[in-house]
Amino acid sequence: MKNKKIVKYLSALAMMVAMMALAEFTGEREIIFPEMAALTIGLWISNKHIWQVTDVQLVSLMTLAAIVGVLIVRYSPLPLVINITIAFVVAGIILTSQRSTLYPLVSALILPVLLHTTSWVYPLSVLAMTVVLVVVKKIFEAKGIRSKTYYTPPDRPIKSAIVVWAAMTCSLLSIAAIGYYSTYIYIIIPPLIVSFVEFVNTKAGFRNRPVLTVLLLSVCSLVGSVFQLVGHFYLGLPLAVVAAAILIVVFGLFEWLGKFFAPAGAISLIPLLLPEEVLPYLPLEVFVGAVLFIAVAMIFFQKCYKWSRAQIVYCLIPHYLISRFVRRKR
Repeated sequence: MKNKKIVKYLSALAMMVAMMALAEFTGEREIIFPEMAALTIGLWISNKHIWQVTDVQLVSLMTLAAIVGVLIVRYSPLPLVINITIAFVVAGIILTSQRSTLYPLVSALILPVLLHTTSWVYPLSVLAMTVVLVVVKKIFEAKGIRSKTYYTPPDRPIKSAIVVWAAMTCSLLSIAAIGYYSTYIYIIIPPLIVSFVEFVNTKAGFRNRPVLTVLLLSVCSLVGSVFQLVGHFYLGLPLAVVAAAILIVVFGLFEWLGKFFAPAGAISLIPLLLPEEVLPYLPLEVFVGAVLFIAVAMIFFQKCYKWSRAQIVYCLIPHYLISRFVRRKR
């Protein structure tokens, strides 16, 4: 079991290092797609079946999302906030119509809009990496390194899904407007939006641990920002080395917690795409954005105000502290 885990971690590291090395060697930063860290966590490292998606859908839908994101940047004259909202709506239409829960697709669509990416290298990179992702996943399943995944369409009626996506769109537009007009636009960085969608739509363990989720996203952003500032900008280390160091720390954090949260992996690599002057403030913006998105998800979608006091207390105390307390009592 331990050897299998090591193989999965090393494979994910190799994938990310190769992506960074190729981007730096060619001078094409558009090759860098941080959400690949989330996808490798969900499809290679974790044994849980996180997203409902077929292999064909994984490649085709992620590539389609990347293409649409670039098209929005190239041809939409609308303000950034509106373009991001349009990208989010398109993501909702794709996922709902295809009966899939591949929520990292949201990031594939919004990232080029946020970063003003116009190069077709970006969707080509997403296509190539998702093909590799599927091939390696198949090998892992055949060798018994990870459990096989089976596609089960979401049981939520399409009409209900449309209502939920419409409500999420209104929420995103409101938070995006706050970010845009306050000039703190990175409070809507794509992995935070993916986290929001996950919190609203899934019943995964992190949905019941909002405080831990906010802290994890913030810490991973801090790790990525510090390593990029010190390692790349000050010491001149290659992006591949910096990315490897970041992911080793993030994977170690996951092992320490005993839990995986895919968007945290993606958000740790976002700093490698951003200007140096942004990085000192990025973790704070991520923290504020995470609080806003998760608070909206908890209050308006989960209706946490109807919960019992015991359930609220459980949600507000980080799971790590609860588990340590239980162990001490034993």
